[in-house]
Amino acid sequence: MPKDLYRYVFTPQVPTEEIEASLLLAGMAAESLHGEAQVRLDAAHYLDPDRRACVIDAGTPVGRDLNRLFVGFVSREFGPDAFRVERVDSLPEPQEASS
Repeated sequence: MPKDLYRYVFTPQVPTEEIEASLLLAGMAAESLHGEAQVRLDAAHYLDPDRRACVIDAGTPVGRDLNRLFVGFVSREFGPDAFRVERVDSLPEPQEASS
């Protein structure tokens, strides 16, 4: 069964901190729509600052709203040519912190 996963890859001109801030803002906006607990349960995402990429799971209503909010925020802030978006098959596995 295909998942509704979207990967955003940003150009070098977009500061990584601003990508993260846009994701946080989209998360707060999703909380306004769905509540904090539901966002924590259903808004799966992954930010890879080294690759300047973000993956959002849009397979739930909360995830779809997070995805829509994020793409709206980054499009307006950085412009449509500052990133590309594509469907992907799976979320990256979280890396364990090294000691």
